[in-house]
Amino acid sequence: MTMEDMVQKQSLYRQILGRQWNHLPASIRALHHLSEGHATFRGRAVIERGSSIGARLVASMLGFPGAGADVPVEIHFACSNGREVWTRRFGGKVLRSSQRKAERRNEPLLAEDFGPFRVLCALEPAENRLHLSVRAWSFLGLPLPLLLAPGGRTFEEDRDGLFHFHVEVASPSTSLIVRYRGWLRPAGEPTADLGGRKALVDE
Repeated sequence: MTMEDMVQKQSLYRQILGRQWNHLPASIRALHHLSEGHATFRGRAVIERGSSIGARLVASMLGFPGAGADVPVEIHFACSNGREVWTRRFGGKVLRSSQRKAERRNEPLLAEDFGPFRVLCALEPAENRLHLSVRAWSFLGLPLPLLLAPGGRTFEEDRDGLFHFHVEVASPSTSLIVRYRGWLRPAGEPTADLGGRKALVDE
């Protein structure tokens, strides 16, 4: 087996991160370790939605979930041939996207497709977090101005061995569109004991 074949057998995030993969906390590596097959994680989330008319329109168009203080979350991963399909369930709302590796100016990036939109993000480990920073985006393959790209803090975090997430989508024209944060465990592990709001509060 060649080195290239060995890399292709690695999970998507491991391919993008290279040597930095080994410095990630175990809970983050556990969520992204799969290269082929299926996996499911479950937990709870707090969801906030922007209040402006533009923010509400964009959130509805892209299928983001409604606001809630203690929402059950399930994420199912289907991984094959270097591509991951993420099916997120927030209560009864489903949000689906697909991810793959991309490269821009010799920088390995994560390409995530939400319908006709594609967002390119850099994966940036820092202490107990993995930050996702937008580098470019497009609509139906046509590049869009980076200044108008959806921004906000987005990161994954390890807290005492438990995987936490913080996703924030905002734009200069609408300010906050949606923010959801919470935690996940592999399906089959108990979630009720961490369902309170205390476990969802960002430090």
